[in-house]
Amino acid sequence: MRWLADLFLLVGAGFIFLGALGLYRMPDVYNRIQAGTKAVTLGSLCLLLGLALLVPGWWAKLLLIALFVLLTTAIGFLALPRALWRSGVRPWQAPEQERGHE
Repeated sequence: MRWLADLFLLVGAGFIFLGALGLYRMPDVYNRIQAGTKAVTLGSLCLLLGLALLVPGWWAKLLLIALFVLLTTAIGFLALPRALWRSGVRPWQAPEQERGHE
């Protein structure tokens, strides 16, 4: 059981790293929101599952934390882009030559 917990912890850390890399590399705020929410949510849930396997007595608390992460991430992912759009922030567009038009 220990190796499975370690695997989930490693996968979770990897997804969180990829989410942070996506925040750094993406061209605009809308892409950064997506990279941050998708990868970091999956990484957090994997970390919580790995902790639940390591310390079985904490499963109820970790389940509540997982539900909180799922709810707040979903609400933030819906509210933040809408507020950005309404305030006038438009998505990034590639220049003409990068899109394949000559």
